[in-house]
Amino acid sequence: MRIISRLDIKNQSVIKGINFEGLRKIGDPAELSEKYYNDHADELLLHDTVASLYGRNNLFHLIKEITKKVFIPVCVSGGIRNLDDINKALQHGADKVAINTAIVKNPAFLKEAAENFGSSNIIASIEAKKINDGQWEVYIHNGRDKTGIMANDWIKKIQELGCGEILITSVDMDGTQKGFDMELLNYIKKININVPIIMSGGCGKLEHIKSIYEKFKDEAVAIASALHYHKIKIIDVKKELNL
Repeated sequence: MRIISRLDIKNQSVIKGINFEGLRKIGDPAELSEKYYNDHADELLLHDTVASLYGRNNLFHLIKEITKKVFIPVCVSGGIRNLDDINKALQHGADKVAINTAIVKNPAFLKEAAENFGSSNIIASIEAKKINDGQWEVYIHNGRDKTGIMANDWIKKIQELGCGEILITSVDMDGTQKGFDMELLNYIKKININVPIIMSGGCGKLEHIKSIYEKFKDEAVAIASALHYHKIKIIDVKKELNL
């Protein structure tokens, strides 16, 4: 299992809310990235929370600064709209990009990205919100806008188009620290998935990570609030799970 530190960023500050709302400042992205790297994070996920809304990503210079001191894979997401954005992110030191809004609006972009940069560099990001029993809808613009696309249909399609990983963020559990959305994860695992999954949203304590590890040892988890508010330390998680 990979333990990924997730940093949601707005206006050069790490922020965190609940269900993507009520955002509050947490700290400096570069300082927190280095802190989590020293705490043995396997990867970093840097997400520009307003980039897709405003049509630009402001993290490129930040990635360059962070990767001078952090030597683990770094993924950047938010506002990645075209091949030039992907190239710029990789040139500035990112190892991967995660894309949500742009590929929902233009699925052919995902295929083009995978063909040009390789599937291993391209993560399809899904913001999923429960709408009925056994049904989750795909959202875009950092959980703001519904799409009418069902998550199960979308997961099948993005695999066909060539994504290398899938990042699933539960809009319902995001920031709540009440636990990962196990119902959503169990639902996803019934679909024929042949790429790694990163589960995000809801982690608040070590037991929440254990609950995923016991059932799905090979998947990754992305953690934000529990790290920012010192509820857990990655080094302790790894000791407990023998990672």
